[in-house]
Amino acid sequence: MTDRNVIAIVLNAHLPFARNYSADFSFEELPFFATVSETLLPLLEMFDRLEAGKIPFRLGLAISPVLCHLLTDELSINHYLDYVDRQIAFGAEELERTKNDPAMHNLAKYYYDNAIEKRVSFTERYDKNIPRVLSRYQKKGRIELLASTATNCFLPFYMDHFEVIRAQIETALASYKKFFKTKPEGLWLPELGYHPKLSAYLNIYNFRYTVIDTHSALLANPPPKYGCFFPLKTKRGVNLLVKDFYAYRDIMDRDRGLPVESTFRDFFHDAADDLPLERIKLFLGEDGIRLSTGYKYFSIGDSEGPRRLYDPALAAEKARKYAGVFLERRISALNRASELMRKSMDGDAVNICAWNADFLGRFWHEGPIFLETVFREGCQKNEIKFMTPSEYLSSQAEASFQIIRPEYSSSGFNGYAESWIDASNDSFYRHLFHAAERMAELAERFRNETGIKERALNQAAREILLALSSDWQRLLSAQNNISLPKWKNYAKNELESHLKNFTTIYEALGSSYLSTRFLTDIERRNNIFPNINYSVFRRK
Repeated sequence: MTDRNVIAIVLNAHLPFARNYSADFSFEELPFFATVSETLLPLLEMFDRLEAGKIPFRLGLAISPVLCHLLTDELSINHYLDYVDRQIAFGAEELERTKNDPAMHNLAKYYYDNAIEKRVSFTERYDKNIPRVLSRYQKKGRIELLASTATNCFLPFYMDHFEVIRAQIETALASYKKFFKTKPEGLWLPELGYHPKLSAYLNIYNFRYTVIDTHSALLANPPPKYGCFFPLKTKRGVNLLVKDFYAYRDIMDRDRGLPVESTFRDFFHDAADDLPLERIKLFLGEDGIRLSTGYKYFSIGDSEGPRRLYDPALAAEKARKYAGVFLERRISALNRASELMRKSMDGDAVNICAWNADFLGRFWHEGPIFLETVFREGCQKNEIKFMTPSEYLSSQAEASFQIIRPEYSSSGFNGYAESWIDASNDSFYRHLFHAAERMAELAERFRNETGIKERALNQAAREILLALSSDWQRLLSAQNNISLPKWKNYAKNELESHLKNFTTIYEALGSSYLSTRFLTDIERRNNIFPNINYSVFRRK
């Protein structure tokens, strides 16, 4: 027992496997660059400041194997640094262009200085290795790193394919051990996709807990006594922490969330959208597409009013104010839950605040300021305490957790599977299921292979894992109304490419002819999970 209500903030950091194997970066790598500069580096810098100020912060962070790989991949790192160098060069040009406009000039300098600072932080302070810094903070007990599946696979679709679930989890565990030198206690289910049968897998792999969506608990059998404010448990003994819908909505809701404030920066409007082509030559794609410069000069503004220049100081002040509002809402909700729980003395109420990490910084520029203020102000309030998920579970009597059967659920549109299967993408699933069965067949047929056959089988496993990522279906989905046609084309091409690569290997193994040139090429392009063993797909 902690004698205080608990707030557990859990962030999920993941990006699709977008790796452009060429000398130049491309548009599909821009989310990775922005996530590094505007989410991950600000988070690490926040950790440094809070630790220096002796602020007792705690944070749960689920960081996917795909993102960990990109963060340590030499090609991706070089492309990121090239992008930041172009931002710096572009900033120097912008400083000259805006010298007669003080307000715009100050904004250009804000972004120019920020680009220089991020380059120094990444290369010198953190030595180009963000996972290693995160591991260091985990060892100190400041953060807890949750595992995720190998490639963000929406697991409920594959309940009849044991080999897929096994490969996704075991490959992820091997990746986690490689980057963080330990075993995770929690598993972040991609898209919070829960199916009642998943409890068996979580139990088999000794995961202590997972996080489920709000309605998964509220529609459970039996209904939870304390809603989302106290842990639950499956019959197999897996602890369930329930995401608070209102805490999620406060940040992530596009219409009612706190970030929908006219003074905050407009993520969707970039300098590249307005300047003539000759001024953005550094940010033109191969096909002439305007790539984001990261210089965003306007605030969200009012829907009917004129565009207003972004004011970083004013926006930061508003973010700090909203941190106080957010804390008061969480404390109020926790107090109501505690009143109910005191009668039974089951334990301490907890508020699970689970968000996508890249929303704090990449999409909501002021998000890291908001989060730091939440920690600074929250640690001064006697009625609450910040804890990591495992730290909180260890402080409670797990025998008091109510046993339930959670409902099938996800964090997607309408809470089920609509974000990953509709008329725009459903045609791919029969190919994915068929390919997964073929991969299991290969793993059974070819046992203890060496040399080029082993390489081919391992690459086949990589291609299947990448094809199984829910990222492609999400980008293709009709529900994804902000996905540009170029992104939909990219997702379709990636999905088809991974399936085609797998089929080529499968047929080559059947005919006993393997092209070393082809295999070497796709090994270099899709180089994730370098130590994978294809036997993870065996039917056992």
